[in-house]
Amino acid sequence: MTGSLSVVGYGISTLGPAIAIGLIFAALINGIARQPEARSVLQPQAILGFAVAEALAILGFVLVFIFN
Repeated sequence: MTGSLSVVGYGISTLGPAIAIGLIFAALINGIARQPEARSVLQPQAILGFAVAEALAILGFVLVFIFN
C-alpha cells in the first residue's frame, strides 16, 4: 500500500466541523420554528458559526499539504 496517511487524517478531521455545522443549522431551524420573529437575530449568528466551523475544515485541509 502506498500513499500518505495524512489524507486519512484529513478525512477524520472533517468529522468535527461537519457535525458542528449540522448542529448549528439544526439549532437555527429549531429557533426559527419556535420564534419566527427572531429570524433576523438568529440567522447572522448561525452564519458566523458556520464560517468558523468551515474555517476549521479548511485549516485542516491546508495542514495536510504543509505537513505532507
